Order: sequence, then structure tokens, then C-alpha cells
Amino acid sequence: MKIHIQTIQSEEILTIIPLLVKLNSKTPLPLLKERVLEMSLFSNYECIGLYINDQLTGICGLWYSTRHYIGKTVEPDHVIIDESLRGKKIGNQFFSWIDNHVKNKGCEAIELNTYSGNTKSHKFYYNQGYDIYGFHFLKVLRDDKNFY
Repeated sequence: MKIHIQTIQSEEILTIIPLLVKLNSKTPLPLLKERVLEMSLFSNYECIGLYINDQLTGICGLWYSTRHYIGKTVEPDHVIIDESLRGKKIGNQFFSWIDNHVKNKGCEAIELNTYSGNTKSHKFYYNQGYDIYGFHFLKVLRDDKNFY
């Protein structure tokens, strides 16, 4: 099994859609594509791809910012590894690569959110050295109040 991890360039960003819809099944596909294309244009966003035998099998978006309380930080977003590969320590390799990648970019911390019901991810992140420091709140401003 050949593992390769790299940044996904803007012109290839839509290759993440098949994995992303496994994580985000509520957002209508045309809207999801539109949002992903827009995100890829931001200078503080980067998407990392995990390839096994040249097939995209994992993704992680990275949002860079500077926070007054910790300095330069990154937030992993829409992290997913194909279900058939879970439990094989590939996530450890993926996050080890991400840790080194963002350290080399000058990041001093990594902050992330995970859904409260996703207990498998909680265990994974604890094992990666993450701690819980707070809650993530969301207020939908659209008139329909739907989350998508």
C-alpha cells in the first residue's frame, strides 16, 4: 500500500466532493460544489489529500488565522478518511503529516471542532494529544434556519 499526502491545488479541489458528501450529506450538491470552489480561492484555506495507491482516500481542509491568545493557528475542517481504511493507523500518519506541515508554516497551535455525537473522532483526537477547551456554538442567520 503506497501512501502519499499532499496539498490539493485549487484546480483539483472538486476531487474532494465524493469524500465530502459522505461527511456532509445535507448540503445540496450544486451548493456544496459552489462553496468548495469559493473556499479554494481564500488565501487562508488549504486542502490536504491522503492518497493510497494514487486514489484520494482522505481529506482535511486547513483554515489559517492568528489568534490573540495563542498566535498563528490552524483549524482542520471536514476531516474524513474512507471508512474502509479506518482502524489501520492511517489517520495517525495523516495527522502526523499535518502537524509537521503546519509547524513548518509557523503555526503554534491547532484548534478543531468535531460533532458532539461523533465519539469515535473524540477518541482519535484525544489520542492525538488534543484536549477539550470549550464548546462550538452556531447560529443560522438564514430565514429557513436550516443547517446545510
